[in-house]
Amino acid sequence: MDLNNVNVEEIVRQVLLSMEGKGQGAAVQPASGTASAAGGAKPVPKTARVAMLTALEHYDIKEFPIPEVGDDDILVKVEGCGICGTDAHEFKRDPFGLIPVALGHEGTGEIVRMGKNVKKDSAGKDLHIGDKVVTCMIFKDNPDITMFDLNKQNVGGADVYGLLPDDDIHLNGWFSDYIFIRGGSTVFNVSDLDLYSRILIEPCAVLIHAVERAKSTGILRFNSRVAVQGCGPIGLICIAILRTMGIQNIIAVDGEQKRLDFAKQLGASGTVNFKEFKGIEALTEGVKAAFGGYLADFAFQCTGSPAGHSNIYKFIRNGGGLCELGFFINGGDATINPHFDICSKEITTVGSWVYTLRDYATTFDFLKSAKRIGLPMEKLITHTFPLDEINEAHKTNLAMSGLKIAIINQ
Repeated sequence: MDLNNVNVEEIVRQVLLSMEGKGQGAAVQPASGTASAAGGAKPVPKTARVAMLTALEHYDIKEFPIPEVGDDDILVKVEGCGICGTDAHEFKRDPFGLIPVALGHEGTGEIVRMGKNVKKDSAGKDLHIGDKVVTCMIFKDNPDITMFDLNKQNVGGADVYGLLPDDDIHLNGWFSDYIFIRGGSTVFNVSDLDLYSRILIEPCAVLIHAVERAKSTGILRFNSRVAVQGCGPIGLICIAILRTMGIQNIIAVDGEQKRLDFAKQLGASGTVNFKEFKGIEALTEGVKAAFGGYLADFAFQCTGSPAGHSNIYKFIRNGGGLCELGFFINGGDATINPHFDICSKEITTVGSWVYTLRDYATTFDFLKSAKRIGLPMEKLITHTFPLDEINEAHKTNLAMSGLKIAIINQ
């Protein structure tokens, strides 16, 4: 043994830890910027860059100290984060009144530090330094929301990283170099998924929840004719989930041909471009023709457009079903005729908003299944930008130049 290369102080520290019954997973925090050989920790800088939305349509890259990690906390080095429609709303209008705010909730990264009380993730899976993780929600005082009692309600009433008011920690969103995960948060070990799949987990969970809501009607079956209106990332993911479930007859409805073409790659059996039809009657005939002369048994309305919601009832047969999931925020009123659209057709309608924790766990299996049957989910991410180009990334997203835009850290 070469004693000149031995860190005696480190050896003594590890021996003392083992005598106290602390295993490697305890990961007692090394000083900032140092590595712990026992915990597998990587060097961590003293500060982190955070993309802070400081005004409408403008981020500033700010630098903040990385806090000490408490016994129940986790520090994650961010690898990437998708830009969501919610981020676009906040970027354009700040509807939640959060500015200044660290955004980004479709993120993932690697654990670099963790408190001694952190042993398992929210599904009971072991957690270690070096594991790849995603977050779901930060729970408040709501006894109806727990990990395995999840069907009472969705988790829309909980807090989420990337939509938190700014505080003295600042590392609150995934548009950053590091994110500080506090005790009481939900976190999942997703080390068995690649980076792009991990970035897609959050939006996919939205659609897993929607499909579960649709299944509750008893109308959505293997042989159902299903219309999906709106082929942005949400509608496209909806098509992929339906195809993974074994549903074959899926018609995608949108006004952008590139999106309709990609819908076929993700499992749509046919497409309808609404720009080729004048008026709802003609469009309805177009949808009917795509189904071989039949209306849809079930429809998913994914546009976030009140006009889209008004139209969707016309595509559905008597006794059919509808899942509306396009309105995460108030998008305005829609006009329908209750007699013709709902009552006389006996349409069964469900709404869907956000997801439950169980939907997150189901999403991991969906992404693996989609890859197994050859659906190119990774192609949903069409543009990537480094953190310091986040303003350009958001402008690209608003211009609808691609599908899913993501920030990927170098």
